[in-house]
Amino acid sequence: MPAVKLTKNELKKQKDALKRYRRYLPTLILKKQQLQMVIRQLESRLADESKNRQKLMDTTQSWIDLFTEDFPFSEWFKVKEVITEFSNVAGVEIPVFKAIEYTRTGHDLFMTPPWVDEALSFFTKLSRLDVEIGLLNRQVTLLESELRVTSQRVNLFEKVKIPQAVEGIRKIQIYLGDQQTAAVVRGKTAKKNLLKRVEAT
Repeated sequence: MPAVKLTKNELKKQKDALKRYRRYLPTLILKKQQLQMVIRQLESRLADESKNRQKLMDTTQSWIDLFTEDFPFSEWFKVKEVITEFSNVAGVEIPVFKAIEYTRTGHDLFMTPPWVDEALSFFTKLSRLDVEIGLLNRQVTLLESELRVTSQRVNLFEKVKIPQAVEGIRKIQIYLGDQQTAAVVRGKTAKKNLLKRVEAT
């Protein structure tokens, strides 16, 4: 703990600081709780979307080997744009999935086997899930980073700043109390000595 000046000005400064810390701490604790809650919700959504992706992948087992055939899928199906917007969670801007746009080139339905349409539908769903999972991971990363900073601040206030201010106030009050008592004793002693001199004359 840094050295505290044992003065009335320092006492006021320490009391003001303590008041400020106690006013900010509940807000920080609330922010920490909010971040923890949102992270849990996002992790739950992330687990659900990952399961959905795995289920989708499991549906391809019957025809995935057909991709060895030579079809220009890269020309027929492209992600044109991923549209996101930003949302504020406990003071943190996070990207939120809004929509995904594709560029599709028509293919000859008579010249391609029927599984091609199913494959294109599969890739549409898969790309959407991959984008959503990526954004959910990004959201969790941003919020976890903010949670670490907020937790450090809560710990700083609870375990360092508030105890230091309380201890500083205690030390100053003891010192000033001792000084006041000493002043009273000196005053009484001086008065006694003055009375003795007056009586002696």
